[in-house]
Amino acid sequence: MNALEFLALMAGGVVAGSINAVVGSGSLVTFPLLIAFGYPPVLANVTNNVGVLPASLAATYANRHEFRGEWRRLAVILCFSAAGGVTGAVLLLQLPSEAFDAIVPALIVLALLLVIFGPWIKRWTTRLHRGAEHHGHPIATVVVAGLTAVYGGYFGAAQGVLLLALLSITMTGALSRANAYKNAMAAVANLAAAVVFVAATEVAWPAAAAIAIGSFIGGSLGGRYGRRIPQTAYRVVIVVIGLAALAYFVLT
Repeated sequence: MNALEFLALMAGGVVAGSINAVVGSGSLVTFPLLIAFGYPPVLANVTNNVGVLPASLAATYANRHEFRGEWRRLAVILCFSAAGGVTGAVLLLQLPSEAFDAIVPALIVLALLLVIFGPWIKRWTTRLHRGAEHHGHPIATVVVAGLTAVYGGYFGAAQGVLLLALLSITMTGALSRANAYKNAMAAVANLAAAVVFVAATEVAWPAAAAIAIGSFIGGSLGGRYGRRIPQTAYRVVIVVIGLAALAYFVLT
């Protein structure tokens, strides 16, 4: 890896980390970058998973005040996130790479649709909560934690958007609370998957380190100041880069 590639991946990590802290789908920035630099898709996915992990951890710490009085509930939810992350990672390693190449375009399309229609989903869930007394659905939240973590352990891109959309339905309170839970759940799922990857397969460590440095910076900044940037700007960046990644998988 040359210095230019390292700096490009680090810059991508900053952008991905800030996006993950606010709306999710930052991996749709760093994953295509790794592909563009010639990393095979599965290796790029594994390396990206390890690299973006600091962003979720930093954002979770920055929003820790949202968990006051809810640590026991959070711990239960995170157990399911960890189990799902391990399951997704094992599926990635056990299924043939050809399956990943075939599945990823569909996952990217799903990710882009969630990013594009996220504002409409948010408005719909706001009306749903306003229209009736809503106490939350703890069992549904646990199911969401497990299933989205399987998705995150396998691929990861748009895991945050998917989580935020579903948590806005299953949880009460402001969207900032759901976002804090989203960051914690994604962090644990990615950490569990990363443990499996480090123990069982190859990681492109220089690339992972570059993304990790950038994602930690981006996650810290995004957790504190990201709300000041219009979410439309984040969504445009995600969609443009995601479409480029989709074109790569379809045309090559």
